[in-house]
Amino acid sequence: MTDSPSKSLDRKLAAIAADPSGSREFILADAKDADMAFGVGAPGRSPERHDSELGFRSLGEYRDMMRQIVEAGLVDIMLMSASTNEELTIRERIFDGTEVTPAVRANDTTDIHVVRGGRIHESSSKPFRSASIDHIQCGHLDCETGERSSGADLGLYSVTFANNRDDDLETIEAYRVFRDEAERKGFRHFLEVFDPNLADCVAPDLLPGFINDLIARTLAGVTSSARPLFLKMVYHGPQATEELVNYDPGLVIGILGGSAGTTLDAFQLIHEAQKYGARVALFGRKINNAENQLAFVQFLRLIVEGVLDPLEAVRAYHAVLEKLGIRPRRSLEDDLVLETGVMSYGGSESSTVSLPPSVSRTEANSDVAAGHVEVDAAPDFSAMTSDERLAYHRRRLAGLLGP
Repeated sequence: MTDSPSKSLDRKLAAIAADPSGSREFILADAKDADMAFGVGAPGRSPERHDSELGFRSLGEYRDMMRQIVEAGLVDIMLMSASTNEELTIRERIFDGTEVTPAVRANDTTDIHVVRGGRIHESSSKPFRSASIDHIQCGHLDCETGERSSGADLGLYSVTFANNRDDDLETIEAYRVFRDEAERKGFRHFLEVFDPNLADCVAPDLLPGFINDLIARTLAGVTSSARPLFLKMVYHGPQATEELVNYDPGLVIGILGGSAGTTLDAFQLIHEAQKYGARVALFGRKINNAENQLAFVQFLRLIVEGVLDPLEAVRAYHAVLEKLGIRPRRSLEDDLVLETGVMSYGGSESSTVSLPPSVSRTEANSDVAAGHVEVDAAPDFSAMTSDERLAYHRRRLAGLLGP
């Protein structure tokens, strides 16, 4: 994979495993795999999609942002499509010498095929994999043993249950086949469990228990050699999260970000999830929609490190935007409002899905240009105590906001 002797993901997972209830380690991932779902609109800065508008950011600009976030060392995982992984991990080697772990979406079930004019995502989910594990590990079929380390060795595998015997049997059988292949090829994975994408297949008040029971049932027959490193799932609130933590303290729970909302939505979500037992957050559209992605991710990190609470972080984020001369999409007052979270991949609890709005090339490039401001390389956190990490982040925050 890379020549780095230590990845923050591995270090944090080891610390969590050693002390599941006491560890304060938190894993942050940037999910930039949306080109496997939205197509041309994936690089756009907003999940709100308007079919009549053009002017999306290019794939090259999308990848430029990944390069900058990896270079800054602000996340533990960068999740990509297989084609982006080939470019950034295998050809450019951008993860070499960094603490960031490259990961790839290892399957793309039909419920994430959200394209303009499309309706496929409205039907029950069917298993599908565009990329093989070999393509992820080495860029082509039938990798030689020595080639498997040239690409990513971590993938996201997603399942969406429909509460229907035939559909769900297909889903769990495809997952079993994937696990067997992954174990043979030394490929690690984490498991994404979406809420059902079909209306009325589970009563809303039973949904958290439905998902928790399916996770427990699905993994009961999986031994340690094939188990996922962690979960990626919708945050269903304190009770559901604590229930799953209590059932299996060794199960590392991660939450997905869903569609973009206000900045407080994102900051409050990660704060609450961590408080009740989650140890991973994988935000895609919430990061990609930010006025300045590097600053936004920095504030996510400051929240999970305990430097700022969500309200303080929103205010500080707006202060940074003002300092950088970036006009926020919302006023500070509006950005301090919580909006209803969206649970399905398509971006809506209803059947309506739209494409990201158009954005001018100049406006799109502002993230990249401004991203170089006040962002420096992270120190060796593995050699620092929690108090030292806290002091570091406070100094960095002071540098962002000034005296």
